[in-house]
Amino acid sequence: MSYIQLTPADVAASAALIVINAIISLRLRLGLERQLVWASIRTVTQLVLIGFVLRAVFAVDRWYLVIGMILVMTIVAGVSAVGRVERRYSGIYLDSIVAMWSSAWLVSACGIFGVLHEMEPWYHPQYVIPLAGMLLGNSLNGVSLGMNRLTESLAVRRDEVETLLCLGATRWEAAQPAVQQAVRTGMIPILNSMLVVGIVSLPGMMTGQLLAGAEPMDAVAYQIVIMFLIAAASALGSVGVVLLAYRRLFNSSHQFLPDELTVRSR
Repeated sequence: MSYIQLTPADVAASAALIVINAIISLRLRLGLERQLVWASIRTVTQLVLIGFVLRAVFAVDRWYLVIGMILVMTIVAGVSAVGRVERRYSGIYLDSIVAMWSSAWLVSACGIFGVLHEMEPWYHPQYVIPLAGMLLGNSLNGVSLGMNRLTESLAVRRDEVETLLCLGATRWEAAQPAVQQAVRTGMIPILNSMLVVGIVSLPGMMTGQLLAGAEPMDAVAYQIVIMFLIAAASALGSVGVVLLAYRRLFNSSHQFLPDELTVRSR
């Protein structure tokens, strides 16, 4: 079975459906019309641009272009994750990028050399770039939620944390409840997805393969692998960024540094 190739007219027809969102915004006076238009323009522009970039990368087929593209994606994902955090501290962007890089790249390597070990060459852009993109996109949610939860929890529980430290608790003992809550929060999105996948929703990768004519069980096998890889990357990313933030907000003398936290300017 071959896939149905869409024409520009088909894409334009689907884009027209955004009018439904605009009508809802107007009727309920949500004031989202400009944001909807801007978001729609960005969606089309960004996807068209990445389409041209991918076409060029696929054609050249060189490992350094693949790695370079994934590196750019990692930096953008790390910066974007911080954009959703309400309370920030010095070094938060570096922590976010490091957490995204270490988790997504490590799990990608496991997927490439452990699961897709028969792939030649190992940097095949058709597989590596989409895999890295899915891992980065899902890790972004975990990293962002984890950072936001940790900083918010420490700010709200400042008196409790400082009291524990004054009574002789170590920085880990004082921060542990907030760290645990932050990691749990960071893992909620992937856990929710895993609970309903195949019942409530068909994930994007599986849907894409089915639309492209892949055999259903082959698409299922790929999706199972991807879900487990995403779960691992999200967990590692959440834990990594929370621990990095913890090390910045508590010094080696077991003191909490609440003044390091600043509320994001709007």
